[in-house]
Amino acid sequence: MSKSEAFFKYITEGYKSKGDFITLGAGMLGEETITNALVNIPLKTLNRHGLIAGATGTGKTKTLQVLAENMSDKGIPVLLMDVKGDLSGLAQPSPGHAKIDERHEKIGIPFNATKFPIEILSISEQNGVRLRATVSEFGPVLLSRILDLTDTQSGIVAIIFKYCDDNKLPLLDLKDFKKILQFVTNEGKEEIQAEYGRISTASTGAILRKIIEIEQQGGDLFFGEKSFEVDDLTRIDENGRGLISVLRLTDIQDKPKLFSTFMMQLLAEVYESFPEQGDSDRPELIIFIDEAHLVFEEASKALLNQIESIVKLIRSKGIGLYFVTQNPKDVPEDVLAQLGMKIQHALRAFTAKDRKAIKLAAENYPDSDYYDTKKVLTQLGIGEALVSVLNEKGIPTPLARTMLRAPMSRMDVLTDKEIKQVLDNSRLIPKYNDTVDRESAYELLNEKIEKINKEKTAEVLKEERAKTSRRSSATRSRSTRQNPIVKVLTSATFIRSVFGILKKVLK
Repeated sequence: MSKSEAFFKYITEGYKSKGDFITLGAGMLGEETITNALVNIPLKTLNRHGLIAGATGTGKTKTLQVLAENMSDKGIPVLLMDVKGDLSGLAQPSPGHAKIDERHEKIGIPFNATKFPIEILSISEQNGVRLRATVSEFGPVLLSRILDLTDTQSGIVAIIFKYCDDNKLPLLDLKDFKKILQFVTNEGKEEIQAEYGRISTASTGAILRKIIEIEQQGGDLFFGEKSFEVDDLTRIDENGRGLISVLRLTDIQDKPKLFSTFMMQLLAEVYESFPEQGDSDRPELIIFIDEAHLVFEEASKALLNQIESIVKLIRSKGIGLYFVTQNPKDVPEDVLAQLGMKIQHALRAFTAKDRKAIKLAAENYPDSDYYDTKKVLTQLGIGEALVSVLNEKGIPTPLARTMLRAPMSRMDVLTDKEIKQVLDNSRLIPKYNDTVDRESAYELLNEKIEKINKEKTAEVLKEERAKTSRRSSATRSRSTRQNPIVKVLTSATFIRSVFGILKKVLK
């Protein structure tokens, strides 16, 4: 048996699947693509999460696009984070190219240009279906972790939520939360302390500064109503293909706090909403998190623990999470250990630090008689990657240098006209894009503060009237306390006596 034949057997036996699967590409032996040595991913293991990593320009985004297309074709809904803005092209078929045909001939599978059903979403001012969540839906624990609060500050947030629940004050948006912070610090301080304990003004000030930080990154657009229902991410079109929801985030790279806030709320909501699924033939939803370092780089230890817990538990709900980043070290080790599929594009070694990172990255993959992993990582071409996935038994497949298939849809952004067409056909925009600002904590507390101020004003006026009355009484009292001589001279007896004397004199 030749080396090529042995390698063909190595790939086909390692990546065979009894159930349904996605074909990612064909295995490569050195620089040669071994036709029909297909690298397949069982649908059954897609909820075991994954990693797509590699240096800028090596093809990570196109790999993401390929996976999303093929998942959609298999009836699996997908949510994509479109940070660079070039994933909207999924809505239009690929124009094709001779190099694409050549690539697919080497792989051994046909190329079919096609478009896919997409929904454009937004958490900022960009056009799209508006994603929102209320402050109440975060709850005190998650909100405290997002804000990176101390234990004392977290306790105050818990008191605030309890007070609002007890007094039927809905916490919907950031102005609600800012108003309740103002209230417990000033007008409602005595009421809060009497029932819940003392609240430090310094702590409420620190919490307010954290809220303002999120607000300045666009949190005022994200927090509010109407809340997005995660079930709308799991729609199937009339042709049985899973809907691809594309979240436009081209203006979010300088707003990591908002991005991580959204991601944590989304994952928490999905985990709470979806039922336990156990083992099934396919996942309910796949979420691709592009530029994953934005989630992790500013996360507190408490928030990282929350992320790790969700990653470990959410797969039982049939949800797969796929992190896309430049280097595996961008993802915390405890999260990295949970990722069953790894697709590693080329890494570049320009510095000693880069070489060390490549060595560490190579250790994430199974050993192979066919590859010097550390060396291959620097030699991969565009559209090539080292791949290892889990087979249907949950065992890592052999490492395969893979010639990846090309996207079937356009590898570029939609035009403004095409985006408008997608938005005009959206069934979700009428549902979510009308701004709702119903009576909530802000309005109710303003009424309560106004009532308190009126009562205080009335008390002050009453006290002023009482003081004025006392002063008037004191003045009258002083005016009646006359000099004894004056009192005698003005008495009726004295006057009669004087008149009597005068009468005698006049006679």
